[in-house]
Amino acid sequence: MFQVVLYGLVFLICVVVLAKVHERSTRQAILLCASYTLYLTWIHWFVLVLLVSTAMNFVIGRRLRRNASSGVLAVGIILNVVLLSTFKYLPETSASIPFSSLQRFSHIAMPIGLSFWTFQAMSYLFDLYRDEELDPSYVEFALYMVFFPVTISGPVCRMPDMLPQFRSEETTKWSDIWLGFRRIAIGILMLQIAKLLGQGILAGDGIASGFDRATHLTGIDVWCLAFGYGLQLFFDFAGYSHVAIGAARALGIATPENFARPFASTTPSIFWTRWHMSLSFWIRDYVFLPLAVLRREVWWRNLMLIISMVLFGLWHKATLLFLFWGLYHGILLVLHRQMQQLKIKLNWDPSSHLWAAISWITTISLISLGWIFFRAQTWSKATTMLSEVASPLSYGRHFLSGSLYVLIFGVAFGYAIVLLTKDALDRYSSELSVDSGTIPSASVPLMFIARWRWYWIPPLYILTLLFVSIATLSSGTTAAQMMYGNF
Repeated sequence: MFQVVLYGLVFLICVVVLAKVHERSTRQAILLCASYTLYLTWIHWFVLVLLVSTAMNFVIGRRLRRNASSGVLAVGIILNVVLLSTFKYLPETSASIPFSSLQRFSHIAMPIGLSFWTFQAMSYLFDLYRDEELDPSYVEFALYMVFFPVTISGPVCRMPDMLPQFRSEETTKWSDIWLGFRRIAIGILMLQIAKLLGQGILAGDGIASGFDRATHLTGIDVWCLAFGYGLQLFFDFAGYSHVAIGAARALGIATPENFARPFASTTPSIFWTRWHMSLSFWIRDYVFLPLAVLRREVWWRNLMLIISMVLFGLWHKATLLFLFWGLYHGILLVLHRQMQQLKIKLNWDPSSHLWAAISWITTISLISLGWIFFRAQTWSKATTMLSEVASPLSYGRHFLSGSLYVLIFGVAFGYAIVLLTKDALDRYSSELSVDSGTIPSASVPLMFIARWRWYWIPPLYILTLLFVSIATLSSGTTAAQMMYGNF
């Protein structure tokens, strides 16, 4: 609780100061001091790893600016991978290997945010190798690595986007502060909804217990858990992303988006342009594209796509389940590409709403099945769940609580209604601003609702947040939150 209060207090102080201070070095110093202060509230030695990574990558970056050689780049990437592997993969590997000499490494803690700021450092080195005009000072580079709204779990930022903003001498606009606080509020509500999905309305009836403690599952139960977990993960990580992006925006810094309505995707390719976008675009730009252009054959591009997705999976955790999760999505993307090629070859262009609906259902179903690899704790658990999905005889009954089915359907339906309502209000407001003529009497209620939305939305938001929070507290259990903080 102390940590949350301290984060909020430091954030508010920075918002107030940056809304008044123009001088660049002062603004940078305030953000850097605040970021290191907050990072020190975690385990103290974590900051030493961050300082080592910062100094190492800054020195390698300076060398790359003088001589953009592949050898210097390779050294930089290897050192970053070794640092990441030491804390992220070595402990789990040493715990599973029966050598007493390695057991001492099994209890090493991973510094918070290590995966994210290591990827930011590597993108900086890649950009320098590609002759990007980047010349950050040590303070600016250190701020890039430790900027507190995004240090813990991203979004993964890039130096070409951040450096001009760090050097800006404009005070934070009130419109940015207002937008930032709006997004923080949205994120807080989404995080509470994710917690409710994990815990369930009744104690022990949530998604977490369904995966971890359920001994009997049918095909319909597995589908419920698979889709529900994707929904929970979305609300959890997208909610955190709203808070992080909103906090940065209130400080006058625009960071990359992480989610763009992924559940509206009609193909696997579209899904991966809308889910964890900052990381998926990182994999695309720095792994897939450089490897794909080495050869022109289609099979090579498809193989590199699969390898990129496998690396995506192993980035989360070096286990067989995450390897198969990445492999599964790589195969889905390749199959989608092959289907696109077949449609071109046959000159077949289905454009009906029926085909779009079929494509959407198929995509969401296949994506949901993939979450089984992501969430199941063991390989046997994952295969058992998938075998139930493939068994027609297992669909005649269910063992999960009916309250969980109601909760998942209610959250999905409510989220869809909110998005549709927002689109309608935005569209109607736009039409009203263009058309200044006589407004039909039937449109007066809609005009009132659209124009006065910021008067009725806040009370509705507060009531919804109170309802979700009370429902979460009433379950009397605790589900792990900020799931991506584990990666």
